[in-house]
Amino acid sequence: MKILLVEDEPKLAGFVTEGLKHAGHTCDHVADGSKGLETAMVGSYDLILLDLMLPTLNGFEVLKNLRSFNNQAPVIILSALNDTEHVIQGLDLGAIDYLKKPFDLDELLARVRTVQRRTLVQDSLKLQVADLKVDLLSREVYRAGKQVLLSNREFALLEFLLSNPNKVVTKSQILEKVWDMNFDPGSNIVEVHLYQLRKKMDRGYHQELIYTVIGRGYVLKGDVTKG
Repeated sequence: MKILLVEDEPKLAGFVTEGLKHAGHTCDHVADGSKGLETAMVGSYDLILLDLMLPTLNGFEVLKNLRSFNNQAPVIILSALNDTEHVIQGLDLGAIDYLKKPFDLDELLARVRTVQRRTLVQDSLKLQVADLKVDLLSREVYRAGKQVLLSNREFALLEFLLSNPNKVVTKSQILEKVWDMNFDPGSNIVEVHLYQLRKKMDRGYHQELIYTVIGRGYVLKGDVTKG
C-alpha cells in the first residue's frame, strides 16, 4: 500500500518508515499538520498514519479537514494521548483505528494488514488477465499455471499496472504510486524494474502482456477480470 505518515518525532518516524518499507509498502513522511493535510489531499494514499500532537495543525484538525473535503482515505491515529475521551474523539471524526504510544512495530503492521485486507475484499482478492493470475492477498502470481516469484517492488509494480489495464502509465505516475514521491525522477530504477518484471512475466510465453510505449510510458494489455 501507499502510506502517508504524519509524525513530528524524527526517531519514531524513521523507525516506522523503515518498518513499513521492509514490509513491502511505500511510505511518505511529513512532520507537521499543515503539510500533512496538503500532502494527503494531493496524493493518492491507501492509508494515513496520523499523530495528534503536531505543529501548525493538530491531528484532530487534520482529520476533520480531510473528511470535510471528502477525502476518505483510512486513517489510523498514533498518539500518546491515550485517555478514552481522545480515542472517542478521533474515531468520531472518522479514524478507523487508534494506536496508543508507545507501540510495538509488529502491532502497527498487523493493523496495517487489517486495513489492507479490507481494501482487498472491497476491490476483489484475485485478478486475472489472459493466463496470468494474481492473488492480491497471498501475493502469489501464476503465468500459465507456473508460479512467478516477484520481489515486493515488482509485485507492487504489477499491481499498479493491473489497476490500469490498457492504459499507458508514465514513469512519473509509477514513481508517485510505487516509489516515494521524493524519489529522483532522473533515476533509471523504473526501467530496471520493468525490465526484470517483463523478463519474469513475458519471456517464453506466446502472448506478451506488458509493453513499452516509446516516449510515453508502459501499458499492460488485456481484459482484467476479478474474482
